[in-house]
Amino acid sequence: MYIIAIAWLYVTFLMAATEPSFTAGILTFFFYGLMPCGLLLWILGAPQRKRKRALLEDKLSQPDRANSQTD
Repeated sequence: MYIIAIAWLYVTFLMAATEPSFTAGILTFFFYGLMPCGLLLWILGAPQRKRKRALLEDKLSQPDRANSQTD
């Protein structure tokens, strides 16, 4: 997944480098590269964030038995 994002950012960087002005290049890179790539990674990363949150909640709900001793 990350290789596609890196490739897309490379392509948009090259597109931005060919723009006639610096401002146009920055805006091209931002609106064609960073925003869509960030949105894609955020949407595709949602299941992983959900699993991580569920694992953390499950871990926090279990009692801590670190100092339990037998009677």
